[in-house]
Amino acid sequence: MLDQIAHRGPDGEGSVTVADSWLGHRRLAIVDVQGGDQPIAAAQGGAAMVGNGEIYNHAELRARLGDAGAFTTRSDNEIALQLFLAEGTPALRTLKGMFALAVAHEDGRFVAVRDPLGIKPLYWARRDATTLFASELKAFPTDWRDAVEVFPPGHAWTPEEGLVALFGAPADGLAPSSPVATDTDGPSEEAFAAIRDTLIQAVDRRLMGDVPVGVFLSGGLDSSLIAAIAARRAAANGRRVSSFAVGLEGSDDIVAARAIAQHLDTDHHEMIYTAEDLLAALPATIQCIESFDPMLVHSAVPNYLLAEFTGKHVKVVLTGEGADELYAGYTHYRDFEEADALHTELVRSVRGLHNLNLQRCDRTTMAHSLEARVPFLDLDVIDLAFSLPTTWKQPRPDRPEKWLLRTAFAGWLPEQYLWRTKEQFGDGTGASTVLRNAAELECSVQTYEELRESIDPPLRTREEAVYWQLFHEHLEGVPVGETVGRFSVA
Repeated sequence: MLDQIAHRGPDGEGSVTVADSWLGHRRLAIVDVQGGDQPIAAAQGGAAMVGNGEIYNHAELRARLGDAGAFTTRSDNEIALQLFLAEGTPALRTLKGMFALAVAHEDGRFVAVRDPLGIKPLYWARRDATTLFASELKAFPTDWRDAVEVFPPGHAWTPEEGLVALFGAPADGLAPSSPVATDTDGPSEEAFAAIRDTLIQAVDRRLMGDVPVGVFLSGGLDSSLIAAIAARRAAANGRRVSSFAVGLEGSDDIVAARAIAQHLDTDHHEMIYTAEDLLAALPATIQCIESFDPMLVHSAVPNYLLAEFTGKHVKVVLTGEGADELYAGYTHYRDFEEADALHTELVRSVRGLHNLNLQRCDRTTMAHSLEARVPFLDLDVIDLAFSLPTTWKQPRPDRPEKWLLRTAFAGWLPEQYLWRTKEQFGDGTGASTVLRNAAELECSVQTYEELRESIDPPLRTREEAVYWQLFHEHLEGVPVGETVGRFSVA
């Protein structure tokens, strides 16, 4: 199983048996590079843990534990082990970050936990008295694949209590009414300041680590704002942040990213690919993202090439994931004329990210031993966004999509890019058209009709049938309905 996910951690490999549990880990060294190898064993013996991701409030939690924690590393992940030993599973609710982790104790106790949004992946399979966990579908032995399911975000599992919700669902109980929403005609300056300051704090948290942190810069609003914040932070410390972009020669995204990088004075790196490069990367990308949804594939192929390119320079990168779901950035959100209906759809979209955009984000980067961090999906950013009146997010003739976000960051980017029209990443890079046309040429109508009912729910287009065949070659036997997210098609 560890061999199948070697790409996720080229810096170290370890395993340990604790009572009737076996823990294995592949390490991408980011915090405590020299001393943070995993599994991490408790100083007093008898327990160990493995973890994937970053816990951003680990220093605060270490201070809270004080003498109750006997730490052996500076690793952020070790705080989960010490909290479990000192206070039990409920204490893991205090973790803030992106993580999937497991702790085992010699007395038979065991817990597996996944972060509230499912930013970091986790799957599991149960059969008789055995339960397996892994970060990717491909890690499970072939004869276990029919039992694999997505481990639900925000949950914990113990042998004694089974699966329980450890964290509240994102935006749970939040209605769109906020103390900063004092102006009935529109947002106050206090509201714009809160949007701006909360995102800046989220970026600051995600600059944590002992290795340089870069930024994906697509040229769109979301990644450009993250780059602008990171660039200011780097400049304050006498440095330049590294930014990375890919696209077809002359594509909208590559041109915009180049101009924004120049404006922000980033150390900019770009890769120009060809249509042939996109098609050559398609099979590896589908194997990597473990999905065949066309919309996901369109953005995943350029993301795969971008991550491969970026991974040669840095180990950590910030991305703009999540802004569209928080601030109604996608065109289809215009179909929701009632504010309450739009709010419900935005909340649903955020909660569904774990097996769609976040899956693509994690897999394409970790395929190249690169960790992606997502500031817009900081829980404080989410809570603020969903507490704001939804009417402020609804586009109208004088307010384009994400008007709130654009206005909050007035002056941070050149006007033409601050107000640039939204494009899907696959469209802006020129990838969508290339991939769609090639797939439809490869799959005839007759072949599509023969394949259509191969899965439940059925395949929806000839393009999806091509991608499903590539998926099926590597992951035959996986229950698609239990594991693969698919965007709705109007």
